[in-house]
Amino acid sequence: MTDTPHSPRTRPRKRSRRALLCAALLALTVQTTAVAPALAEGPDGRGGSDCVRTEGRLDGTARKVLDITRAAKADLDLNAVQVRVTIDGREVLTDALGESMTGVPAEPDMHFRAGSVAFAHISTTLLRLVEERRVRLDDTVERWLPDLPEADRITLRMLASNTTGLHDYVTDPDFLTELVANPFRAWTPPELLAFPLRHSFWYEPGSSWSYSHANYVLLVAALEKITGVRIDRLVREKVTGPLGLRDTRNNFTPEIPRPALHAFTSDRGLYEESTFWNPSWTTAPGAVVTTHICDLARSAQAIGSGELLSPRSYRTLLDPGTVGLGGGTATCPETICLKQTEAKHFGLGVIVVNGWVLQNPSFSGYAAIQAYLPSKRLAIAVSATKTATTPDGNQAEAVAARIAALLAPGDPLAID
Repeated sequence: MTDTPHSPRTRPRKRSRRALLCAALLALTVQTTAVAPALAEGPDGRGGSDCVRTEGRLDGTARKVLDITRAAKADLDLNAVQVRVTIDGREVLTDALGESMTGVPAEPDMHFRAGSVAFAHISTTLLRLVEERRVRLDDTVERWLPDLPEADRITLRMLASNTTGLHDYVTDPDFLTELVANPFRAWTPPELLAFPLRHSFWYEPGSSWSYSHANYVLLVAALEKITGVRIDRLVREKVTGPLGLRDTRNNFTPEIPRPALHAFTSDRGLYEESTFWNPSWTTAPGAVVTTHICDLARSAQAIGSGELLSPRSYRTLLDPGTVGLGGGTATCPETICLKQTEAKHFGLGVIVVNGWVLQNPSFSGYAAIQAYLPSKRLAIAVSATKTATTPDGNQAEAVAARIAALLAPGDPLAID
């Protein structure tokens, strides 16, 4: 559901599994973040929006960013690319290239699936609850998840940082077979958790690192029990509401708010539309989100700078104790227990790569990245959709990396 620096990139039936996974480690995608109601629609069915192309004559930097984006779209055979870049919160460029559907131009305000971006919001929500002293990161979860094996040893920190040792259902061959056969299926948390819970843990909880979407399904369940508030409402209260992310919201169905950016994929062997495939498998109900490129850039800036957190919590977001964990063992191969280094590691719902703080959802034909470089106060947000000849992988990352090379040449956004 998300591509990350550390993700096992297995390849199910040709492209099928790999793209569906995008779970490669870190990667996480997911669905949710309920938010304010949609803006009033005009006669053409489009909502009013302030997410529009940069107006007026572009300055030199904006022109270079646009030229890079156009070249990347052509080089990678992308169907559409949406991009927004800000420095210190000020717009450098907002634009959209290509088509949503044949004859329908892509626009900046078109909504797309944001997957694992929700994980960054959920982790920030958790840290805010810790600051309010409603819970502690190192509280074990048996009070809220009594049926979870090892619940008396697994902590909230472990769930949010992917150090429980639980298998990942998104890379389970049996799960993938069912997902590929019926991409419109609505999945429930018990159905998803049945896949990892039939396996023994990869390692003793807290002793290593391995990515698993199951961790966030369980974390959502715990947070809802801790607070008595549904996760979409809780995230809106703690994160998306304070940040003004009006177009970042949860959906309990495969619906995408209008206007929608349409997606296409060859995951099942035939190039086909995948816009309304059911994303319920990506994470827990209430955390399955859509957004647009302006909200994504704002999210990148706010999460990456720790805007809503104390300095101490922000440090924990960036490294909750994961650096140094991972590495292959007799019980966990190095393709699963990826080594977490200072340069590339998973934080608390975010990925840290050469100083960049990011999330990179990629699944069902949608690919995106929100990336923030604190040292330069630089935010890059990119969303991309595919043609039949687009290379495998999250190509929004590739576009963002080229932009980063221009604006921050000493800080490569090199995720792979």
